[in-house]
Amino acid sequence: MKSLIIHLPRATARAENVSRLMQMLPSPQVVEAVDGSEPAQIARITQYAGDLHDPPYPFRLSAGEVGCFLSHRRCWEMIVQGDAPYALIAEDDLKTSPRAFTAALDLAVRYADENSFIRLPAKTRERPAGPVARQGNAALFLPRTIGLQAVCQIVGRKAAQRLLDVTQVIDRPVDTTLQMHWITGQPVQTILPSGVAEVGAASTIQSKTRINDLLMREIRRATYRHQIRRKPQLA
Repeated sequence: MKSLIIHLPRATARAENVSRLMQMLPSPQVVEAVDGSEPAQIARITQYAGDLHDPPYPFRLSAGEVGCFLSHRRCWEMIVQGDAPYALIAEDDLKTSPRAFTAALDLAVRYADENSFIRLPAKTRERPAGPVARQGNAALFLPRTIGLQAVCQIVGRKAAQRLLDVTQVIDRPVDTTLQMHWITGQPVQTILPSGVAEVGAASTIQSKTRINDLLMREIRRATYRHQIRRKPQLA
């Protein structure tokens, strides 16, 4: 299985971790991330202000979020153009617990195919919507509500094409788009425990928010998440 590691060269704080990932991930390759602050790099994508899909997304995309989305699309394109049925995509802040991560990968490989999208999340918030497949302590399942973040996942070739087709126009971050299975047509599975965490380096996706705006942002965020939970995946 090939591993695609998304890394923005100017994110020098992540360089050491990328070197570690190159040593421990299967058949690794660094994929240069799209820099969302460079107009020439994002010119080919059309953006909407959160109102392309229902429910509307209450926040404007930041440059970092656009770059992150297009970086994942770059990896999906590579998977589609390749010969393998699936590949692993990792962001450059991926940190693993070797034993649990190996068990999660072994379980993923048992079930992955061209149609798969399997998340190895850093947070353990998802709950099964139906049957669970197990290997040791690792459990593979279809979560009712797909979790956020995209630090590590296994993506099949047909799944990648499906996602490329539906994201030629974007209006929200990549992880919130992946939550909308009713839009993408792509079921998303999860493995827990995944053995995945995130390194402590500062994120390259940043925003400046006034303190008096934080409460309103949290209210909007909570309302949006409630709307997403009302559309669960069903086994």
